[in-house]
This record gives sequence, C-alpha cells and structure tokens, in this order.
Amino acid sequence: MATRTAAQRRAEAALRYDAYIASCPTRQLLERISDKWVTLVLSALAGGPQRYSDLSRRIAGVSQKMLTQTLRSLERDGLVSRAVTPSVPVRVDYALTPLGATLMPLLAHIKEWAEQHMDEVAAARAGYEGPSASAPAR
Repeated sequence: MATRTAAQRRAEAALRYDAYIASCPTRQLLERISDKWVTLVLSALAGGPQRYSDLSRRIAGVSQKMLTQTLRSLERDGLVSRAVTPSVPVRVDYALTPLGATLMPLLAHIKEWAEQHMDEVAAARAGYEGPSASAPAR
C-alpha cells in the first residue's frame, strides 16, 4: 500500500463528503435539515425542552404522524434527545442535544432572513409570468 501525503488525504476526505455527489451522506443530512417540519421543531426546541403536546400546539398544521416521524428522525440523527419521566401519565420531554444546538444560529439567520424578505419574495412571485408566458404558443 502506497503512502499518501497529507494533501492527498485531505483531497480524499473532501470527496467523501461532497453534497453534489448523489451518494454522499451529507446530501441526506441536508435534505433532513431543509424539511419544513424539522426546521420548525428545532426552532421550537431552541427555547428549551418541551413536551410532545406543547410542540403539537406550537407548530400549526403539523399532523401527529408527521411530528412523531420528525422527532424520531431528529433523535436518530443525534439532534434531539427524548427524556421519559416515569409518572402517571408518563411524561416525555424533547430537547436539543449539544449537536442540535449548533444548528440554531444558522436556522435563526434563515428564519430571520425569511421574515425580513417575505414581502419582496411575495412581490416577485406575483410578478412572475413563468417561462410559458414569453414562449410562443405551439
């Protein structure tokens, strides 16, 4: 086996995690993070641990099934933790893990950007005629 230089090892590592390659695991993570329910759940948990029912009330429009699936996937990815307190009824709290907390500055900026620029995006959407408007009819 040939010895590789540090530069070669860095180049190989960069190729291993290149989201532009279809089979790259980082692409799966980007897909997960870009999901609207994931973003809303993580943002809701940024204020501290919450129970399932609190999350369900806070995130308008999320179905029970979708919230459960989202929480499970976030727990599997190590972004959210689930703590069960034995009581009657059983209490389950969800919280960001330290890894999940590292995403919050990024998500906060995206949320802030969306809130600040929504009027501009809405105006662009209203003025958009689409490619079929300028193309001759066939």
